[in-house]
Amino acid sequence: MDKRAPKPAGNNNSSDDEEMLGNDFHELYNESLLTQPLKNLKEKWKLVPAFLRLRGLVKQHIDSFNYFLNVSIKEIIRANSLMTSEHDHQFYLKFTDINVGMPRHKEGHDEWKLTPHECRVRDMTYQAPIFVDVEYTARGKIQRVRDVVIGFMPMMVGASNCWLKDMSHEDLARVKECPYDPRGYFIIKGVEKVLLIQEQMSKNRIIIE
Repeated sequence: MDKRAPKPAGNNNSSDDEEMLGNDFHELYNESLLTQPLKNLKEKWKLVPAFLRLRGLVKQHIDSFNYFLNVSIKEIIRANSLMTSEHDHQFYLKFTDINVGMPRHKEGHDEWKLTPHECRVRDMTYQAPIFVDVEYTARGKIQRVRDVVIGFMPMMVGASNCWLKDMSHEDLARVKECPYDPRGYFIIKGVEKVLLIQEQMSKNRIIIE
């Protein structure tokens, strides 16, 4: 038997809407309340948990690093793609594309996925290889090579090229990661490190070059 009080006549809101109105987070996103001003200080403080649940504390770190991985690094390569030689004017080397892979580790002939937990336990750096496509001249002919490894880049935990991205709670538990970890940090030689964002006032000085 349903012990809930009956709905008054003329109330067309569903039970889902009632549950949303009873939640501090969803109450701020009710369409009927979006255009209304916040009446008191108690309602203003509801913005804090709503912002943390929607954006989190480190989302700006992850979004900035993802933009660097997928956009900025390609723009840097395009601006500095061509290299020539003063001794041989017919020789040139050009980077045509660059991509950052997924974190992997190789020992001898074995290669496997590198997880943040393994880096913490073995004092390793959570890093990913950097691949470039190269075009160059050799003996008067143009040669093209794809996926040349030119180095490794520390990978931010939770970034677009991280193995933990889009993992469910069960998958995170399987790789020994906490599902409530905010991420947005690096693992360098087994130590978790984060880049601090600072804002400083520029001094009123004249710079002459």
